[in-house]
Amino acid sequence: MTDEIGTVICTSDGPSSTQFSFVVTTREGRIPVRRGQFIELESEEGRVIAQVQDLFKTNRYFMRPESVKEYEKGNKSLNSIFPADRWEYLVARAKASGVQTNNGLEQTTFPVSPGQKIYEANLDELAQFLGTDTNDGVELGKLKFHDLPARLDLTKLLRKHVAILAMSGSGKSYTAAVLVEELLERAREEGRVASIIVDTHGEYTTLAQANDGVDYSDRATVVKGGNVKIGVPNMSAYQFREFSPDMSGSQVRELNRVLKGLRSEMRSGKGRYDLDDVIARVEEDGESKKNTRQALLDRLYDLKSLQIFGKNDYPNWRKLAQPGEVAILDLSGVLNLRKKRVILTYFTRKLFNKRKTGQAPPFALFLEEAHQFAPSKKSVISSSILKTLAREGRKFYASLVLISQRPVRLSTTILSQANTNIILRVTNPYDLDHIKQSSERITRDTADIISSLPVGQALIVGEAVNHPIFVKIRQRKTQEAKHGASLKEVAKKYEKQHDQELEDAKAFTK
Repeated sequence: MTDEIGTVICTSDGPSSTQFSFVVTTREGRIPVRRGQFIELESEEGRVIAQVQDLFKTNRYFMRPESVKEYEKGNKSLNSIFPADRWEYLVARAKASGVQTNNGLEQTTFPVSPGQKIYEANLDELAQFLGTDTNDGVELGKLKFHDLPARLDLTKLLRKHVAILAMSGSGKSYTAAVLVEELLERAREEGRVASIIVDTHGEYTTLAQANDGVDYSDRATVVKGGNVKIGVPNMSAYQFREFSPDMSGSQVRELNRVLKGLRSEMRSGKGRYDLDDVIARVEEDGESKKNTRQALLDRLYDLKSLQIFGKNDYPNWRKLAQPGEVAILDLSGVLNLRKKRVILTYFTRKLFNKRKTGQAPPFALFLEEAHQFAPSKKSVISSSILKTLAREGRKFYASLVLISQRPVRLSTTILSQANTNIILRVTNPYDLDHIKQSSERITRDTADIISSLPVGQALIVGEAVNHPIFVKIRQRKTQEAKHGASLKEVAKKYEKQHDQELEDAKAFTK
């Protein structure tokens, strides 16, 4: 039996079938209960698991102004008659999460009784209740206020997609890196997935570096964005149109005819072709109308300016998707947002198509700054494939992990498909409202806690757990990316570099 920590009391609104209050049994030198902690008690329906929603201190001595006035005067005789210090007590308000019955976990439908004793939650029963009792799950950290690992079932977590949401600096990328580490450490017999990270700020490249005895370099590949190439022979005319949406139907038909000719020549042994070859063939094509040909060339030259089209894909999709490994597309050096979207669109579609045919392994696509690739108020190049993956990916175990600091700017259609949310600190009221709308399990009380979460603590809610839980994210095993130079150091470095450039310029002109 766990420790007794309180007694249920009557209030103006309880006990009810969903909530109740209790007087906390205080112990000297110890805080017996905190907001967010799980507790348990017996009821007519079975053993009830509940979560503390808030705590209140009260003392009837200080409810009357005249008592307070005498207390402030230091009236010792009055203090001996009215021992104010012994009249203080702590009241907790709790919400029933469910009841453990002979038939399993059920909702509470009957109020608990006043006078019922409250106990600390039994850890084994709590793990079973929350759904964190799996032995081969991914362990993100420990439950807040409980010495209990937050171990989540892999299928429940990833099959219906995940969203990691937080304001800047609250630990969303850190949490995503912890999840990737867990996926990298899975044994073959436990089932391994491929991890692909679209890294917009270079936050994850350290996964490929050794750190204090932990070395994933044999399982982690970093691909620099400047080296990425899209193999033109692998593209259809309709894929070109996807990257240049204003391409007309007649232009697509002309391009399709040109591509057929180049493919035929390639099969006959002439070799692979690139975008320059396509442009040259369109320019010399005498069968198409001049206006159509010129408009098509304008769009092809526009795509050429992105400098990502070649004769072969790099990286090959097999290099991106290997079971138990991670491929990091480091796009931190790519400044053109459209170029980033084209890269994401092409490789995501290819991976998803290969997964649907069983050629690619089950995979998880981690998408940093997801609101840039699937914005809420407009459709961009990458929106279509991300919506497709969000809707259909669960059928093929192709998972999407959305990472964003501005949920309100992220497509509601896509965010609503993420059935598990890992939410760290969010204070923007618009973002909080957007999160609440996307998950019916987030209550007003829970949303209030989200806005005050310390760095490194998260609310996990949705498919992966039976009940919302607050988790202290474990420490990363790999080194965190270093982006934290002080403003002072950056300013000094700039001026030193600038002075050196001036000196070099003077020396050159002499």
